[in-house]
Amino acid sequence: MTAYIARPVTVLPDHKISTAEIIDDIRGHHPDHPRMRSLPRVIANLGVDTRYFTRPLDAPTVAGTAGIEDRATAAFGDALVMAEKAARAALDHHGVTPADIDGIITTHSTGWSVPGLEIHLLERLGLHPTVRRTGLTTMACAGGTQALIRAVDMVAARPDATVLVVAAEVISAVYNHADDAVEHMIYKALFGDSAAATLVTSRPLSPGLAVASPYDTYEHVLPNSLPRYNGRVDQGGFHFDSTKEALTAADDVLPHLLDWLGHDTLIDWAAIHPGSLRIITDTARALGLDAHDARHSTDTLAAEGNLGGVSILRVLERTHDDPPHHGATGVAVAYGPGFNSAAIRGTWHN
Repeated sequence: MTAYIARPVTVLPDHKISTAEIIDDIRGHHPDHPRMRSLPRVIANLGVDTRYFTRPLDAPTVAGTAGIEDRATAAFGDALVMAEKAARAALDHHGVTPADIDGIITTHSTGWSVPGLEIHLLERLGLHPTVRRTGLTTMACAGGTQALIRAVDMVAARPDATVLVVAAEVISAVYNHADDAVEHMIYKALFGDSAAATLVTSRPLSPGLAVASPYDTYEHVLPNSLPRYNGRVDQGGFHFDSTKEALTAADDVLPHLLDWLGHDTLIDWAAIHPGSLRIITDTARALGLDAHDARHSTDTLAAEGNLGGVSILRVLERTHDDPPHHGATGVAVAYGPGFNSAAIRGTWHN
């Protein structure tokens, strides 16, 4: 049973923040940092020009000194608002009503809430109480692709199902001046906030990625990779840490991805998670693609930064604006803490 991923709709928050503003903020809070002379150059070379935060850069829950309670409450509340907007926009765009939804799959890794995002959205959107629910809460950057994989599984098991996929992240919650290692300074400038939603069905609602079966999805965890990327919580808020091995994590898993794809498989296009310029270029090169083929990922990185679990949906949305030809073979691939990777292969359906 082929599953069709419809055009996603992305919601960006109100506060557009330039890289120059991030650099000025870091200078103001860390004037005596031993790497301050080189940090502006490192940050400027990330490939991110602007990003959007749900709150101003000088808000207590961003560059201020708010503690974990305020940061967690703000992050989940802001994510929920964006998630609802994205979900309603996707339903309206595709002419689908809440009563038509048979399943909802959410991904959200910032903030904290019990019950989770999917139950909050069920109530806010007016979905049927018996709708099938899956809430992914720790997938981070791989979350959007993982949510789409779960939706493909659900459509395969329930061929008439209409599945709503929603991703929301307020990664400005980990913008924390208590963290002053070079990698932490990079993350301050790399991440942005957003939400996105799409629909996965057995009958196409729009052009998009057609996935022939669940066997065209892939999940992988790199052995002994837990420290490479990980989150941390203390009284001062949320933190995102990494080791030097994080720099090569994507390269270390690409051979496994290529084994799954088949080394003789020709890939015409890709939606690559914009985790960094290196992640985009190395993945594209491994797939036999060039900078033009990876433009939707680099454009997302430049304009909005790394959007975490929302990223792959945003890149797919950009792909709709300048799509490959009908029948073109493509792959959506993302990486997340763990170190885990997730991918979906299919063909572009017009």
